[in-house]
Formats: sequence, C-alpha cells, structure tokens
Amino acid sequence: MVNADSMQLYRGMDIGTAKLTLAERGAVPHRLLDIWDVTETASVAEYQRLARIEIDRLLSEGRTPVLVGGSGLYVKGAIDALEFPGTDPGVRAALEQELAEHGSGALHERLAAADPEAGRAILPSNGRRIVRALEVIEITGKPFTANLPGGEAVYDAVQIGVDVARPELDERITLRVDRMWEAGLVDEVRALEVQGLREGRTASRALGYQQVLAALARECTEEEARAETVRATKRFARRQDSWFRRDPRVHWLNGAADHRAELPRQALALVERAVTA
Repeated sequence: MVNADSMQLYRGMDIGTAKLTLAERGAVPHRLLDIWDVTETASVAEYQRLARIEIDRLLSEGRTPVLVGGSGLYVKGAIDALEFPGTDPGVRAALEQELAEHGSGALHERLAAADPEAGRAILPSNGRRIVRALEVIEITGKPFTANLPGGEAVYDAVQIGVDVARPELDERITLRVDRMWEAGLVDEVRALEVQGLREGRTASRALGYQQVLAALARECTEEEARAETVRATKRFARRQDSWFRRDPRVHWLNGAADHRAELPRQALALVERAVTA
C-alpha cells in the first residue's frame, strides 16, 4: 500500500487523520506514512517523486502497488503526466505578504475571479495553496488548473471510488469527528504543538488540527472547534467528490452501509478484469 493522503505523511498526526495503527497495518507493507515532521511544508512535486520511487520499485518486484488516499492532486501527481511549474521567490514573497496583511479570504476572491475552477477546488481558508495557485497564474500567465493536464497516464492504473449518499456521508463525518475527540485528538494536538505544529505551514491547516489549535489559543471554545471541524470536513468532502467526479476513469462503487460488505469483492473484480484484458 502506498499512502496518498497528504496529512498521513506527517509523523504524530494519527487520530485526526484516522491513520491505521501499527497493529492494523499487519502483514501488509505500508509506504509513505510518517515520513515528515509537522514543521515541514508539503510539496506535491516531492510527493510525486517519492511515490513513483515506491511504485516503480514494487512493479520491478512483480508486485501490484495499491495507492490509497483521497488527496486528489497527490493521486494525480503520482499516476499522471503532471509537471509542476517552478517558483518565483519575489512573486511568492509578495503574495505571502498580502496573505499576512489581508488574510486568505481576500486572496481567495482574487483566485476565484482568475480561475473559478481553482477557486471551487481550494478552500478559502487554505492560504498556502491559494498563494501557490496565484503564483503559478502569475508565472505562467495561465489559470492554475490549465497547468494540470487531463488524463495522460504514466501507469496503467485502475481507479476506484466509493460513492456514499450525502446524508449518510454527513452522518459518518459527524460520527468520525466524535470518535476523534473521544480518542484524544485534543491531547494529540497539544503534544504536536510542542513539536512545532503551529509553525508548520501545511500540517497546521489540517482538518481538526487547525480547529483544535484555535481552541488551544483561546480563539474559540473546544465545542466550537469540534462543530467547525464537522462543518469544514463536510465542505472538504464535497470538494473531494467534485474533484474525482471530473475524472471519467474512476469506477464508482456503492459504499452505502448495506453494500459495504461487497466492496472488497467488487474492487478485486475490477482489478482482475483490467489485468486479464
């Protein structure tokens, strides 16, 4: 298994990302989990490099890599011909200064005007990604999403998505957040804060972690942080769904509670069909 969840790359971010425990990983080797400190800024280009090393190594051994996770750009970067524009320190510095002075909301409005699709895909609170998108637009003179080519595949991959109706998904999200709190998310964030989580430009924006950090800073109550985590996760799930729905290569399986037991068999059938085709 090769991890494609951008936040499960971080060491110590376990409860809030629903990361499998060491015992749950069992006899199946898991790659690209717990590789970065929370102070490290995530890079899709670096993830692409690391993921392809793992995928190529497994293929050379005659094994089938299984890429698991819902970070759409990370999945696309790993399996598709996706090249990332460089950076311009001057442009980046100017945008980061604007972010510090005016907040992410103002920059997100500019991004939505310049590239509506990127505006819909990137959360208004995600200042780092907004800055990067605006930087790419200024460097290339093209919309950020125009720099993301379509489905030019690097690997013959079978892509599988799990389709859950919105009411059931919202209920699952609320239940998951409740379980995160019961499992000790607040204590996990408090411990990671000592390790520099608040200064981590990527990790500090993770769902749940961002909200708990706000509560620890007394910017809101813990209950308000919990409720905002539910709301933010539901918004993210909608964006995540929209991202993968645009790719016609994804095979959608029914993930409703009364169909869940069938998912492994159906997924395996899709993979076997592709192998024998």
